[in-house]
Amino acid sequence: MLQQPQQSDDLARLPAKPVDRIIEPLARFLRIEAASGLLLLFVTAIALALANSPFAPSFLDLWNTPFGFTLGTFEMTYSVKYWINDGLMTIFFFVVGLEIKRELVLGELRDLRTASLPIVAAAGGMVIPAGLYLASQLGQPGERGWGIPMATDIAFVVGCLAVLGSRVPHGLRIVLLSLAIADDIGAILVIAIGYTSHLNVEALVLGVLGLGLVRGLARLGVRSIPIYYIVGVLIWLAFHESGIHATVAGVILGLLTPAHGWVSAGRLHAIVRQFAAYVQGELWSNGGKDPRALRAIAVAARETLSPLERLETALHPWVSFVIMPLFALANAGVSMNVSDFGEPVAVAVMVGLGVGKPVGIVSFSWMAVRAGIARLPDGVSWSILAAGGVLAGIGFTMALFIADLALENALLNAAKVGILSGSAAAATLGCLILWWLLPKRTHPVAPARSLH
Repeated sequence: MLQQPQQSDDLARLPAKPVDRIIEPLARFLRIEAASGLLLLFVTAIALALANSPFAPSFLDLWNTPFGFTLGTFEMTYSVKYWINDGLMTIFFFVVGLEIKRELVLGELRDLRTASLPIVAAAGGMVIPAGLYLASQLGQPGERGWGIPMATDIAFVVGCLAVLGSRVPHGLRIVLLSLAIADDIGAILVIAIGYTSHLNVEALVLGVLGLGLVRGLARLGVRSIPIYYIVGVLIWLAFHESGIHATVAGVILGLLTPAHGWVSAGRLHAIVRQFAAYVQGELWSNGGKDPRALRAIAVAARETLSPLERLETALHPWVSFVIMPLFALANAGVSMNVSDFGEPVAVAVMVGLGVGKPVGIVSFSWMAVRAGIARLPDGVSWSILAAGGVLAGIGFTMALFIADLALENALLNAAKVGILSGSAAAATLGCLILWWLLPKRTHPVAPARSLH
């Protein structure tokens, strides 16, 4: 009685395609990122308004409020802003690690030939902005900020693409989104290598051993997520004490997360059929319910999804709608004066984002295409790629994060002015150029094949 309707429902649907498992997470990712971009814009506006209002002292002091705990002789007391940037943002970087893993295993970066254009473009979009920044700041107090204009903010880019709608070529979406993921990899390496001031080898060894333990638990078949949470917190503490920025631990844990389910779809189907037959049996109807059968189907249903899919689905909304807005509130509030826009660090950041990004992306892409290792996607001309390069100059989240690591006081304030104004100019100009270049009406594009 239970099996026949299920068979009828299955027959009434088209058979599932393997690509559907890629398209659905991508579509969900794009919806969340587009909404997150709009929320970040709103929160940034609030932070700027409060930082330039009579409430500025109270608003800015709020993030310096000490908060922490003491355990015997061990004490961790830091400002609220520190806990957001080093604590909550570790979850953001963990999700970034999950997205990178998905991209490498299932997405555009899994095939080197397909990935060559966004990878090369991302390299140009990091090297040229950093070079332009250093050209004006080498030997100056703001020299350490060379990593600020290197990364693209994926949430704002997706939001801008959503505003432009179906007119944006599928190929440009894939290039920009894959480029942003490759940018994130570069930014993570910059944080780990370029902004490590001291190194505690003992703590680092403990952190590495913790990562080995995570790998070992996975190989042994341990599937309990809470166990990995506990080990992850200990790894975070070890990295925090090592001198390497603790958020790097989040990225590595994301990359270690398995991307394939433990239970195959075929096995799940067999377990469901067996369970359906058992439910229809006389024993079940007489009250002889077997908890083992219920547990088996619950575990099978859960473990058909990979840990990567489950964690990304659970954490992505929290990152996009809670953690990133909190980060923006704590970091985007900057007091602005007209004279701040002329500060050398602010100008260097704006030039890096506004000029370095499009020049680096287009020039490196041109060399890759000319060398025959890459090709432009269908529907993407050099002018459209250049407009996309302008849009990639939005460097909000990662740029603010690196600025906070690299600079202090007046230099940090100037860098934030450059980030916010440069990103706003990149978003506005990039959207306007694409709006002008793209055809006014097109047929709706097919869903994107894959981001991850």
